[in-house]
Amino acid sequence: MIGHDDERLLDDTLTALADPTRRAILRRLAQGEARVTELAAPFAISLNSVSKHIKLLERARLVERKRMGREHLLQFRPESLRKVQEWISQQETFWRAGLEAIDQMLTDESKEKR
Repeated sequence: MIGHDDERLLDDTLTALADPTRRAILRRLAQGEARVTELAAPFAISLNSVSKHIKLLERARLVERKRMGREHLLQFRPESLRKVQEWISQQETFWRAGLEAIDQMLTDESKEKR
């Protein structure tokens, strides 16, 4: 069972991953740390909009910011993705067990009708 804080992190992470701009930012950061302005360069949106995307990624703990004077360097933090992966695995186990039980029930009913 996951706790309230884990639930919130899961929600924040899935929300962050739902947007193609944020996924593109993560793909770039998976290659190494970058400045906010470097991350914003490929997008046809304002720096302010990119900053809002980054804040969502930070809230999901997918990105960590380091300040060096006026520069803000960002790096990818994969731990939240591992939490999502664990949750998906739990859901898969739950649903697989349920579907196997339904399959067995239908098989048994089919045998009884013969």
